[in-house]
Amino acid sequence: MKFSETSLHGAYIIDIEPVTDIRGYFARTYCEKEFNELGLKVPFVQCNVSYNHNRGTLRGMHYQQTPYEETKLIRCIRGAIYDVIIDIRPESPTYMQWIGVELSEHNNRSLYVPEGFAHGFQTLEDRTEVFYQMGAFYVPESGRGIRWNDPAFGIQWPLSNPIMSDRDRQYSDWKES
Repeated sequence: MKFSETSLHGAYIIDIEPVTDIRGYFARTYCEKEFNELGLKVPFVQCNVSYNHNRGTLRGMHYQQTPYEETKLIRCIRGAIYDVIIDIRPESPTYMQWIGVELSEHNNRSLYVPEGFAHGFQTLEDRTEVFYQMGAFYVPESGRGIRWNDPAFGIQWPLSNPIMSDRDRQYSDWKES
């Protein structure tokens, strides 16, 4: 695996290094030893999948409050997404900054998201499936969200008029705690 640190402190894009032959390819998408060598929090305790019928579906921006913050390893296994993370750690040098990364079944990239980030994505194709490895168990009463188009961040989503849940659409703007 090839780890590339993003402009957000502690977040990495991970590219596979496939070994190919006439059958196709084989590659690792996770190795605890390599994650530990970079000081990335492991292990993962839960895996989730998100299936999305339509292009333009937007899910986010989700996070969990202290002490239930989640580390995530996100991979798009069918279709394509524009994956967005926001650093909401007040002590971080990249606090309030965001990045967007395209993850797809074709580029085979993953995004490692440390604790203390809000996360969301928009599908770029119909029938898109996203696989998450989670570093903490989901605690519903700790779940929070930030409005997808909050002017405090100015996220540039690739598609207008997103398909969203009422819950995600009704999140309020960011308020520093």
